[in-house]
Amino acid sequence: MAEFFTLLTEVAAGHGRVDVVDGTDGLAATAVWFDYTRPVPEPADYDKRLAAFAGRYRSHFDEIGELLATHHPQQPHWHLAFLAVHPSRQGAGLGGALMRRTHAELDRAGVPAYLEATNGDNVRLYRRAGYRGMDPFEVTLPDGTPFFRMWRPTPP
Repeated sequence: MAEFFTLLTEVAAGHGRVDVVDGTDGLAATAVWFDYTRPVPEPADYDKRLAAFAGRYRSHFDEIGELLATHHPQQPHWHLAFLAVHPSRQGAGLGGALMRRTHAELDRAGVPAYLEATNGDNVRLYRRAGYRGMDPFEVTLPDGTPFFRMWRPTPP
């Protein structure tokens, strides 16, 4: 998965933003956002790169990509593609701090945010940050893996 996240991060660096919190022994947290208020191009050599690192699991990446693309909102927004906190730093508020920074800028600009949560703990975290479930809320891969679609509207 590291290669896949690297690929997404490269695109977000030019078409969104990548926020990080440095720790004493490497990165402590990161948030990777895409700016869907404008077109976001497919990564350069996406198919070739994906085939190289996914190997026999390529169909799994295709299934996830198709499912999420099918249910991706059309309204202009920013997409939190992933938020990761090193296990030794979880619970310290780093993820929330990274989100608050971007949310403040999005709120000033009147731009909503979207994400797909991967479990109930994440859903609770994102609800505290102002996200609400969408319809449909849960979308699942053929193997039963759920993703929970969430939207953070702009403040009134």
